[in-house]
Amino acid sequence: MAETMNIQATYGAGQSFNIATGTGHTVTLDGGHHSGASPMELLLASLAGCSGISIISILQKKQEDVTHYEIHVQGVRAAVHPLVFVEITAEHIITGHHVRPQSVERAIELAETRYCGVSIMLGKATQLKHIYRINEAE
Repeated sequence: MAETMNIQATYGAGQSFNIATGTGHTVTLDGGHHSGASPMELLLASLAGCSGISIISILQKKQEDVTHYEIHVQGVRAAVHPLVFVEITAEHIITGHHVRPQSVERAIELAETRYCGVSIMLGKATQLKHIYRINEAE
């Protein structure tokens, strides 16, 4: 059965909205006064979180010894309205012991094509690129 998700956005002040999720979490969005993250920043954060959750889960199932994982996401926006992302790059920086590149490549591929709904949706709307770097842990 399909899952329905809900949020509630309540106007704060200026251009800010307080967001309450159906799971009980809150976040403040702001449209320019820096009282919270911008909606576009949270879109990039959603990509990082969604793809990261999928990728680390796959790497754990492959028994890769990952000790640290960071995702840096950069979005390039259009110069004119609507200011959509025209290009997004997600850089996955994985540190661990003898992490196999082919495992990372496969995990990214599966996240992009099967498991991360955010990545799949954004990939239909913009140029989306995932790159990675593996660092050997000390």
